[in-house]
Amino acid sequence: MFYWLTALSDGGDVFNLFRYITFRTGGAFLTALIFGFLFGPPLINVLRKRQGKGQPIRDDGPEGHIAKAGTPTMGGLLIVGALLTSTLLWARLDNPFVWLVLFVTISFGLIGFADDYAKVSKQNVTGVSGKLRLGLGFIIAGIAAYWATMYHPAELQNQLALPVFKDTLINLSFLFVPFATIVIVGSANAVNLTDGLDGLAIMPVMIAAGTLGIIAYAVGRVDFTEYLDVHYVAGTGEILVFVAGLIGGGLGFLWYNAPPAAVFMGDTGSLALGGALGAIAVATKHEIVLAIVGGLFVVEALSVIIQVLYFKRTGKRVFLMAPIHHHYEKKGWAEPQIVIRFWIISLILAMIGLATLKVR
Repeated sequence: MFYWLTALSDGGDVFNLFRYITFRTGGAFLTALIFGFLFGPPLINVLRKRQGKGQPIRDDGPEGHIAKAGTPTMGGLLIVGALLTSTLLWARLDNPFVWLVLFVTISFGLIGFADDYAKVSKQNVTGVSGKLRLGLGFIIAGIAAYWATMYHPAELQNQLALPVFKDTLINLSFLFVPFATIVIVGSANAVNLTDGLDGLAIMPVMIAAGTLGIIAYAVGRVDFTEYLDVHYVAGTGEILVFVAGLIGGGLGFLWYNAPPAAVFMGDTGSLALGGALGAIAVATKHEIVLAIVGGLFVVEALSVIIQVLYFKRTGKRVFLMAPIHHHYEKKGWAEPQIVIRFWIISLILAMIGLATLKVR
């Protein structure tokens, strides 16, 4: 919205600042952060009053989680509200990629909200049917994947770009949309599985989003793509404004989610944020890099898949409990120890992901 103030500029005044993505990125970050600090306490109070007993706690989970009973969920509303407000205020609203990531974020957030609502209203951990959640997720992601291909350059449409290998593209043809759909749905559910400890999911999400935001900005500039030998996708630079809103809102949420958490993000936040990461990766043609940057989420998801498949085949478990962060809880690691170490791993993976921009 503020971008349109450039119409009042003569090229040498304060209104000219709104032309620059970097300036609007800073504005989006501060707006989302202030939003989080302002609306965090009243939202938590409302959620606590409306939900009563808060998020149901699994009976078969780690013993330390029993103490978390009564903590409200749906805190993802704070993050989504902050990034939505900041994006609408600071991003260029004529940019299709901005609307693409907003569409995915809000849509997956609504699925998560319905699931959280079902859990707290019925006071059980089941929520909305898993098949229904996946089905709706695939429909949303499929629309987004097709949408992205419409705005990719002709030479990149339905192509899979490989990191490190310069100018290497794999033509997936009609399989690209299903592939991109799986990327978005997989990302959403992987983040959802990671959200099991106070502060565990939100910091890796912000790290991954920040990394993808830098990539989006680089991919959206001709001079950067020529220097780095990466594929140019016009308009993706504007995604950096969205990412700034996500990080600002995420920090505002983390203030209240830091151990001991005053609120959980719930599926409302985890599905929305995971879907956003997948959508950004598809928009920027960096789907494989997402698997590196979001490697922690990949490991969390794989731990569940391995556990389920192995148990069905042998009746035994590979991990003491899945996802893998619960395995380390069962081994006696303190919750803050697991969270901080996983943050460190996320940061290392982000640096490796960024390195793929230059290593060609």
